[in-house]
Amino acid sequence: MIVFLHGVPETSAIWRKVQAAVGVESVALDLPGFGSPRPDGFTSTKDEYVEWVAGQLDQYDTVDLVGHDWGAGLVYRLAATRPLRSWVADVGNVVHPDYVWHSLAQTWQTPGDGEAAVARMLATPREDTAARYTATFRLDEADALEMASGVDETMGSSILSLYRSATPNPHAHWGPWTRVEAPGLVLHPTDDPFCDEAMGRAVARTLGAGFRTIEASHFWPYQAPEQAAEVLTEFWASAR
Repeated sequence: MIVFLHGVPETSAIWRKVQAAVGVESVALDLPGFGSPRPDGFTSTKDEYVEWVAGQLDQYDTVDLVGHDWGAGLVYRLAATRPLRSWVADVGNVVHPDYVWHSLAQTWQTPGDGEAAVARMLATPREDTAARYTATFRLDEADALEMASGVDETMGSSILSLYRSATPNPHAHWGPWTRVEAPGLVLHPTDDPFCDEAMGRAVARTLGAGFRTIEASHFWPYQAPEQAAEVLTEFWASAR
């Protein structure tokens, strides 16, 4: 089964275009707190998300796992800790030992500042948030509004907990990294302000994975679904 993992501040809706372009059976999961309820006692830490996803994957005989943004971070951890048929993830720099979180992440990680930032996010009209996505990441209006409409209080608190569980960076908790058994691909959107190509290539080498670029910005599943589907389909064919 092909399984897609979304990032922040997103829901599984970000994968609908890629799923359609791939044209085969797949599942896009809504992480707890991001378009779906949080289980009792679930506090939205990175390790809880890893365990939750692992539980979802257990229902399939084989899994081709694809992750974007924080979903990619979970993919790297899962590729290192459980059997997969293949894996694809972007933002490889996030698991590099020298990675420094971007400024918004650092705000979310700071008590008080993070809560204030989430409050502003919730108070901002969705149309204004969508317009910012359109201007900054070149999303079309409908996609930008869909993403902006998914943000609620549960997502906001989940974001704070997730980022605060990953300081100073994911490598400090999940590293050191070594070569993984399953075939993998680190995907690098060339116009992504949150990606570092050199770090991404270094992570790919460490994990024994391939490296491919895609002409898109951070939210490439919305922006370049046909190109993404072509890259994914080619990779899956080579990995099986």
